[in-house]
Amino acid sequence: MDDPPHRTNLDGTDLDEATRLRLLVDAVVDYAIYMLDATGRVASWNAGARRIKGWTAEEILGQHVSRFHTDEDRRAGLPERALETAAREGRFETEAWRLRKDGSRFWANVVIDAIRAPDGRLIGYAKVTRDITDRAAAQAALRASEERFRLLVQGVTDYAIYLLDPEGHVVNWNAGAERFKGYTTDEILGQHFSRFYTEEDRATQLPRRALETALREGRFEQEGWRVRKDGGRFWASVVIDPIRDERGTLVGFGKVTRDMTERRRAQQELERTREALFQSQKMEAVGQLAAGVAHEFNNLLQVVRTRVELMRRRPSGVDGGEDAAIIRRTLQRAEDLTAHLLSVTGRRRLEPSRVALRDWLPSCTELLRPFMGGDAEIDLAVAGDLWDVQVDPGELESALLNVASNARDAMPAGGRLRIRACNERMVGAGDDGTSAREFVVLSVSDDGQGIDPEVLPRVFEPFFTTKEPGKGTGLGLSQVYGFARRSGGTVAIESAPGRGTTITLRLPRASPEAARPPADGEAPPPADAVPDGSGALVMVVDDHEDVARATGALLESLGYTVCYAASGPAALERLQLEPQPRAVVSDVVMPGALDGIEMARRARARWPKIPVILCTGYSAQVQQAAAEGFTILAKPYDFEALERTLRDALALGRVIPFARRT
Repeated sequence: MDDPPHRTNLDGTDLDEATRLRLLVDAVVDYAIYMLDATGRVASWNAGARRIKGWTAEEILGQHVSRFHTDEDRRAGLPERALETAAREGRFETEAWRLRKDGSRFWANVVIDAIRAPDGRLIGYAKVTRDITDRAAAQAALRASEERFRLLVQGVTDYAIYLLDPEGHVVNWNAGAERFKGYTTDEILGQHFSRFYTEEDRATQLPRRALETALREGRFEQEGWRVRKDGGRFWASVVIDPIRDERGTLVGFGKVTRDMTERRRAQQELERTREALFQSQKMEAVGQLAAGVAHEFNNLLQVVRTRVELMRRRPSGVDGGEDAAIIRRTLQRAEDLTAHLLSVTGRRRLEPSRVALRDWLPSCTELLRPFMGGDAEIDLAVAGDLWDVQVDPGELESALLNVASNARDAMPAGGRLRIRACNERMVGAGDDGTSAREFVVLSVSDDGQGIDPEVLPRVFEPFFTTKEPGKGTGLGLSQVYGFARRSGGTVAIESAPGRGTTITLRLPRASPEAARPPADGEAPPPADAVPDGSGALVMVVDDHEDVARATGALLESLGYTVCYAASGPAALERLQLEPQPRAVVSDVVMPGALDGIEMARRARARWPKIPVILCTGYSAQVQQAAAEGFTILAKPYDFEALERTLRDALALGRVIPFARRT
């Protein structure tokens, strides 16, 4: 028989197998490894047992294993049953409370293996115990946390919170989902979440696309209609998030749904209320505008009517030049009032051009000095590198004049008017809707009495004024507001009682293209190259007979022969007759489907050599017609404007882009 194997120790000594095993077991300190005899008494004791349980080998050898059990376990006979199980089945394993020498408890993982002799006789037990108190505490805390989370989710009734598997089938279901979707847990588990969608959404594959979006982008969020168990619809806010394990593998989706039907209904009701309020405010503004227009025009009409009546009552041969002059001035005031109204409402056509404010402001300021009066000082400060602006020069002048007028009235005893101009570059477009990024800031400040806070928000309203009757129309600052907004800029006002007022205009910087000179042939030919009327036939098209006859009278005084048409179809019929008109002067706004612009299109298509001059004062129509190349005569026009426009059109044999009113 061979000798038993030997091993050489690290220090060179020879050790038998039993010695090596004893040394190995005794070196383990994280596990209590010891033997029991067949009766359950401790037969060996390692360092791990001493560290974990607290007894030394001398103290515990020969003691029964039940000494490590709690009183409850001993009374229940658990130590004996554990040994019996190990003897019968060869192994016993459990997790339970065990005792240390000092009486404290620890949570232990216990394994007992039966040890038998070669003939099968039970000679004892090998027992391994590990202190897993920390792990058990962590697991208990995790279970408690999971239970709290489960209770939290189940306790939420305002949100449907549930899980889907990777294919979209419902895995769990909370009370909120049951409350407003109507399905119980037993009814819905395992069902595909697409059943909550409308037929229209299922037809467009929205459920599938929702999961794909959540998977691709990390989140899917949407509001839309969803369906309850009873078929009723509700407006839902839906969030879907993908859920992955610690290895990054998709395990499903978390879905949170909230019933937003009542909030949506409230929002819609609020929108309807706001719309009704807006309509009410709009009607109030329209009423105020109409009242202001009626008041101003009644005054003007009264002057004209009185002067006409005086002229009619004068004996023949008496000079009526003074009355005519007064009537002309009154009509000019009416024309200016109309221009203000069109500017305020955005119906007047702007003719922007490049304006060098660093040169324009000093000359304009000199014109303001006599207007402000001798007791007012004007302080002008302009940045040396001030940019040019792209605005209508006439509207800019009117805006500055209107601001200065208000400043003058606010400083009856004199004061200082400060005008400042500098450049401003914005990082991004503002919330006011402007798209420009570079502005010239033009501010005008006064030392006047200021404006009350409750009045300040209304100063830009048409016809709103705090001045005494007869001291203002209430259109000045509304013109400033309309000019700024239509120019692509903004206007703001700051004021307080006793602290003066500052009005700040932000006007867009002129682009380089604005400086290009006009192309060859754009300027009209000199006046001496244009023929006079010479009896040429001109057709006047207007549904308003008095306006048509007045225009015809002007043309006849210029040497033209005039024929008339009261509508677009009538004008086209007249163009087919002889003698054929050399030109057409037509209103734009006429009843029926064939307005002035459409009539002009058809006339040009059939008789391209006959110029059509369109008369209107509305910017939308002006821009539409001008874009198509028609000659535009802005209303109200005077004798000279009509004469020049018609001569130019006849002389050039083509259209003139736009005829300014002079």
